[in-house]
Amino acid sequence: MAHRAADQRPATKVGLSTASVYPENTAAAFEIAGRIGYDGVEVMVWTDPVSQDLDALRRLSDKHGVEILAVHAPCLLVTQRVWTTDPWTKLDRARAAAERLGAGTVVVHPPFRWQRGYARHFVAGMRRMRNETDVTFAVENMYPWRYRDREMLAYAPGWDPTDEDFPHFTLDLSHTATSRSDALAMAERMGDRLGHVHIADGTGSGKDEHLVPGRGGQPCAMLLQRLAASGYAGHVVAEINTRRATSAAEREADLAETLDFTRRHLATPVPHPTPATPSAGTTR
Repeated sequence: MAHRAADQRPATKVGLSTASVYPENTAAAFEIAGRIGYDGVEVMVWTDPVSQDLDALRRLSDKHGVEILAVHAPCLLVTQRVWTTDPWTKLDRARAAAERLGAGTVVVHPPFRWQRGYARHFVAGMRRMRNETDVTFAVENMYPWRYRDREMLAYAPGWDPTDEDFPHFTLDLSHTATSRSDALAMAERMGDRLGHVHIADGTGSGKDEHLVPGRGGQPCAMLLQRLAASGYAGHVVAEINTRRATSAAEREADLAETLDFTRRHLATPVPHPTPATPSAGTTR
């Protein structure tokens, strides 16, 4: 991660993924984000009709005073028929939505392996789209699918986007837990191309847990502190799982805790330690 002078450091906006309020809907996410104090939202485009309706999204943004920071393209298994079945058309529509809504980023997953034609041209397609719009297409790290002692490589070219020369990346810390990756090392590999962060936590159990940061084993605090020190110019978006919340109050408490954790550690910059160099006269 490149470093900038402290007086040039941008204020990182903290957003809420609309997926974080599920099973509540997109409209509820805007209302909760505005009331709790998030800077904006990332719209997960899925089967909720409001998530696909740009006029409705703009009205919600205006009503609750929260920006639309990012659009998550419909590339999940459950959204395979949202905005057509053609993956390139989905990305074109996500780009158009981001441009119209004023969002700077489209989050996209690597293709599934069975999407062979799409996967074959995905890396080149991401480079092409970089030259067609000011919207950043940030490819997200995923994970191998596991069942008992079996592992399935579900994504192509692969679940770790740093293996390819993508222009921009999204780093998801629940996914680093699931893949049992070193999140800080992955951030270093992404370098200046790290354009978007999904803050969450996980225990490395093999499930994509999306825990409140601080409740798992991921270096959430250290990552945020290093981002703050590096002059990171992207957004940090809370993408946590609140499905098991027993009440609206419990859900909102988890979302508020995530916001507090994120802002607190972004306000405490800790530079990446530089390797020690041997002093003059040191012998080996």
